[in-house]
Amino acid sequence: MTVERFDVVIVGAGIVGSACARECAAAGLRVAVVEGGVPAGGATAAGMGHVVVMDDSPAQLALTVYSRSLWTAEAERLPAEAEYRSRGTLWVAADDDEMGEAQAKYRTLGEAGVASALLSPAELRDEEPNLREGLAGGLLVADDGVSYPPASARYFLAESQRLGGKVFFSTAVSARDGEVRLPDGTVLAADCIVIATGTDCALLPALPLKKRKGHLVIMESAPGFVHHQVVELGYIKGANNMAQDSVAFNIQPRVSGKLWVGASRQYGDENPCVDEWMVKRVMDRATSYMPALRRLTVERSWAGFRAATEDKLPLIGPAKGLSDDPTLWLAVGFEGLGITCSLGAARLLADSLMDRKSVIDPAPYLPIRMSA
Repeated sequence: MTVERFDVVIVGAGIVGSACARECAAAGLRVAVVEGGVPAGGATAAGMGHVVVMDDSPAQLALTVYSRSLWTAEAERLPAEAEYRSRGTLWVAADDDEMGEAQAKYRTLGEAGVASALLSPAELRDEEPNLREGLAGGLLVADDGVSYPPASARYFLAESQRLGGKVFFSTAVSARDGEVRLPDGTVLAADCIVIATGTDCALLPALPLKKRKGHLVIMESAPGFVHHQVVELGYIKGANNMAQDSVAFNIQPRVSGKLWVGASRQYGDENPCVDEWMVKRVMDRATSYMPALRRLTVERSWAGFRAATEDKLPLIGPAKGLSDDPTLWLAVGFEGLGITCSLGAARLLADSLMDRKSVIDPAPYLPIRMSA
């Protein structure tokens, strides 16, 4: 049996685990990452890559604002393949009720120091000419961004290695009592084991996570067809619905000119295959907002899973309350905000490990809240 010693062992090399590895290595900790599949090949690969401020709760707002600021600071260092762009998010209001939601969102973001602008129907069409007539207006959050998640995650993982971290391409047979055991008998010993495995709860079955299946569609290249990440305000209702399947219009322009269209949410379906009927629902919803999409060709579609918690906040920090093992820590449960929150979660985790004061209060994300 071979024993290797580290300060931190992180299980999972998605964007959250990779960001945590880089942050811990940058803090001077001896870091190991264990990944049994392709790095960033799970939820990270299935995600849209939207870096967005969300305000369903004060804690969600605080974490997404903080994380977005870290992405902005990181932008110039990211490699070209990460495709980071400050596209801005254009929230579209279909009727007067949704315009009221846009106005409330505008006030909430303003109180948090986030710049945004309310748009009239004419201003909305000026920003996105391919939107249909008859919409009530919108809200533009100009500093939100877009990134290609797998490339960003690979960069963070490579940076952790450059800083002295070590990556083990192997499954973790067990992770407990300061030891991560690999199938070949290798033992990685550490004071802290961070589980960052997305929807995979095998190492800690007590994780209070639900899988939410989602579909995305790639359209043919159409440069200039869309200028921002465009999202209907009804998306928020779908994201907050924790029981029923839903779809909402969400479209993103990529650097290549291709268009990524979403989004759907399903509960209780753990089949990873694409549901063609759901793809049709997604496209029907999209074309109801942008009829000209009918002229473009769908190139491919895929499905993936998000790991959701009941209160829609991630689990970041010691697993106390969910495990009696003081060496276990968590960085899971981000649902659709794993890309956005990866950098903020990594900083909060490293702050706690290094006994540093965090920029935002880490208490709302501590796993112990779930023991109640």
